[in-house]
Amino acid sequence: MTTPKSVHRGAHVLRHSAASAMLRNGASLGGVGAVLRHRSPSVTALYATVDIDLLSEIAQPWGGRLPC
Repeated sequence: MTTPKSVHRGAHVLRHSAASAMLRNGASLGGVGAVLRHRSPSVTALYATVDIDLLSEIAQPWGGRLPC
């Protein structure tokens, strides 16, 4: 199995990893933005990605029916 190559490297990956870890551990977006020294909350929101592994632990099984 090959590892996909990312176009992002270095500081970007470090900042993204740190932001993701802070959010996973309960930090607010404002707190993450303060640590990363973002001027705009919309920039910090880019770091709030979906953690599929964490989501799969809390997601309910699909019942096969659409909600009313």
